[in-house]
Amino acid sequence: MTVALITHPTTHTHLTPEGHPERVARIEAVEAALSAPAFAALARHDARLPEAAELLRAHPHDYLDRIAAAVPAAGSIALDADTHMSPGSWQAALRAAGAGCQAVDLVLGGHARRAFVAMRPPGHHAERTRPMGFCLLSSIAIAALHALDGHGLSRIAVLDFDVHHGNGTQDVLARDPRAFFASSHEFPLWPGTGAASETGVGNVVNAPLPNNSGSAELRAAWRDVILPAAAKHRPELILISAGFDADARDPLASLNANTEDFAWLTAQIMDLAQEHAQGRVVSMLEGGYDLAALTDGVRAHVTTMMETPA
Repeated sequence: MTVALITHPTTHTHLTPEGHPERVARIEAVEAALSAPAFAALARHDARLPEAAELLRAHPHDYLDRIAAAVPAAGSIALDADTHMSPGSWQAALRAAGAGCQAVDLVLGGHARRAFVAMRPPGHHAERTRPMGFCLLSSIAIAALHALDGHGLSRIAVLDFDVHHGNGTQDVLARDPRAFFASSHEFPLWPGTGAASETGVGNVVNAPLPNNSGSAELRAAWRDVILPAAAKHRPELILISAGFDADARDPLASLNANTEDFAWLTAQIMDLAQEHAQGRVVSMLEGGYDLAALTDGVRAHVTTMMETPA
């Protein structure tokens, strides 16, 4: 069964100020990487818009109205020191959230075994009522709740290997025992959350990694902590926050992972999905700000998704 790739031209219309790390060149690098002949078998889809009910599972009405009203007519505005909006940003964020729900629909509907969402802005830092960390909507949490409430699943897992803690995803899901959330991340590092003591209602596992940790520490965190805990949850669907900024080349952090680590992580998650979730996986692009490292990481991640037997 095929792997789906979901993206949309609006992802290019979210413009950030000159020198901002979360820039259009990121998605251009991802699209160029996935246009290679090795990825010709991907089933490509244009991202749909989300339904209001899908957004409201993660964000209240007043938050959505406030962010929509903030869209500038021209130029850009800063919602905080890191998070900016241009005239096309809200539509790009909506499509990113819709793409996650669409990926869930495709995978749970049997049209694809796995899906990769290549959209920006990212989403895992957007909290229930606060945009932050380049993120406007908590896209992967919206997708997770769509799987639970829209498709009637009982247990899902969101696994996050971005170098920054997925505080937004945790904020949305930490009180829902149906949703397991786990994150490996550099600590201490922005946003300052993600201590091992943060456990939600017993459904959150954080594996903080000291500065300058490398492959051995990253793999041990997943092998010894995250994957066993996720297996105990017995998820019927696994969602991945796929950030590639733990790579040693990334300018925003100081972990020393490499491309082979991202392939290894993906393979381990695929094995977990085969055991508990009928192989069903939805992966969504998050961070990664060195373009070469991002390109290499995405290639390794998607290749492993494609090559793992369904």
